[in-house]
Amino acid sequence: MRPRTDPLPHLTEALIRQHTIPQSFERGVGYYERGAVRAVIRRGDEILAEVEGSQYAPYRVRITFDAGGIRQATCSCPYDWGGWCKHIVATLLTCIHAPEAVEERPPLEDLLADLDRDDLESLVLELVERRPDLTDLVEAYVEGLQAQAGPAEGTSRERRTPLDPAAFRRQVRYILHSLDHMRPSEAYWHVGEVVGKVRRVLDQAWEFIRAGDGRNALVILEAITEEYVQGWVLLDDSDGIPSGFFSDLAQAWTEALLTADDLTREERQEWAWRLTQWQAELSNYGLEEVFDAAQAAALQGWDFPPLQRVLQGEITEHGAWDGEAPWFADELTEARLNVLERQGRYQEYLYLAQAEGQIQRYLTMLVKLGRVEEAVTEGLAYVATPGEALALAEALREQGAVQEALRVAEHGLTLEGRKGTLARWLRDAAMGIGQTERALHAAIVAVRESPSLADYQAVRDLAGENWPEVRTELLNYLRQQSFAFPEGQVEIFLHEGLIDEAIAVAEKWGDDYRLIEQVVDAAIEHRPEWVIRACRQQAESIMNQGRSQHYHHAVRWLEKARTAYRIAGRETEWQEYLEALIRRHWRKYKLVPMLEALRR
Repeated sequence: MRPRTDPLPHLTEALIRQHTIPQSFERGVGYYERGAVRAVIRRGDEILAEVEGSQYAPYRVRITFDAGGIRQATCSCPYDWGGWCKHIVATLLTCIHAPEAVEERPPLEDLLADLDRDDLESLVLELVERRPDLTDLVEAYVEGLQAQAGPAEGTSRERRTPLDPAAFRRQVRYILHSLDHMRPSEAYWHVGEVVGKVRRVLDQAWEFIRAGDGRNALVILEAITEEYVQGWVLLDDSDGIPSGFFSDLAQAWTEALLTADDLTREERQEWAWRLTQWQAELSNYGLEEVFDAAQAAALQGWDFPPLQRVLQGEITEHGAWDGEAPWFADELTEARLNVLERQGRYQEYLYLAQAEGQIQRYLTMLVKLGRVEEAVTEGLAYVATPGEALALAEALREQGAVQEALRVAEHGLTLEGRKGTLARWLRDAAMGIGQTERALHAAIVAVRESPSLADYQAVRDLAGENWPEVRTELLNYLRQQSFAFPEGQVEIFLHEGLIDEAIAVAEKWGDDYRLIEQVVDAAIEHRPEWVIRACRQQAESIMNQGRSQHYHHAVRWLEKARTAYRIAGRETEWQEYLEALIRRHWRKYKLVPMLEALRR
């Protein structure tokens, strides 16, 4: 089949650099140049490749994209240092420089489109026969489809028999007492592991909640809560891990109670009373109001009059409440929305989200329902923060409405708030469809918000012949600003050879020794006088305070100072300074030999 010449939209090396660290990019270039990338296949909006690496079996790369560019890039290698790994980089470089190596094949959905039921069944059985490990995956997928389809007419999704809570009680009790044989100092290091095991029991309750079986979820939750409330005090809570589990538990209670919408009023009151008892016990340990939202879910159910009015489309300034909303209103609303979505009650979902000011979820649901123009129109009117704009833009892109997503993102850049993440998203999406001017505007915003060298270089690549003018404007802006995290600002100044500007930032953040060292290393040849002062200040601070465990750091600063003295032609002054230090600190027996070693 004829290979494509454009396997990915508007892919450039500059875009790759923005999504990886320099070391991974350079190694990816090496992998590409020596032909480590093999079997590159495109199926629709997906690229699959195998890349030879350090293991016998090749690593598998998967890249998905749409009209706005790359959506996701993953690799089977264990890389976890930030950004794309070298195997992804090598694959993308192949797509750019050797498009003839990319073999186009039809998407799987096209391959399967003409197969009838018997053919599909034969295919699945053949695959499972060859790969028995796929059996569980097929079974889980079929069960998931059945759960999504809902119960057949006249049947119930819930189990015919209730769960036995005793099994869950024993499980949690065993987990909580699993550290009893250890000394407290030893058990401390296993607390997170214990809570993690209890959380896996909680996951079983979530499975029933998501399947719509609230009653059996409540059986599991009661067993977990009864045992955990009694036994969590056995665990060291100095890191807040055991007590933090209660918030997860409370969220599950809230959604389980709302999912079990066939509970009688008496049953709901009984559950509210049980939650009150547990809350009273937790209050003895300073854990107040943990189960407030769950108690409200139990007492109000779905027939709470203000809530009923909202679900029928009657929206007032009080939302789903009689008067002022309680502190846990957002928590309870989130739970109600989750349940409504799982139950397919979309119009009620929209009414409630609108009434309770859950604008982001309201707009996202409009997009999921295919009401894209309505979502865009209301989004432009109601989103209040760049974060809300980004969430809506991502939802729109997920539905294939790329242009609409860019409009919303661009609007988000005009709102108050931190815009860096949104600006980078818009930059990459606009660049992916070749809208350079829009991408450049977003790229400049990203640098102004939270500068980094990678973002600065992205502006350079997008600006093209206008770079000199844009560069001057950006550098003037950076000279006048102060940032909470100045590392990127310094990187840019050093990259441009603006040593004095980098020094000015470093001096302002004089207690940030990493920043000082970064500038010292760059300035030692050009500004040795400043390097001498800066290094002496850092070293003397450590030595004067007698912090013996950090003396090796002081010596490292003095080594840099020695180099700067020599570059400045002040060798004699360095020797005099060093001898004065030895005399001053002669009582510090650990430090003196280290200083004497600097005479060489």
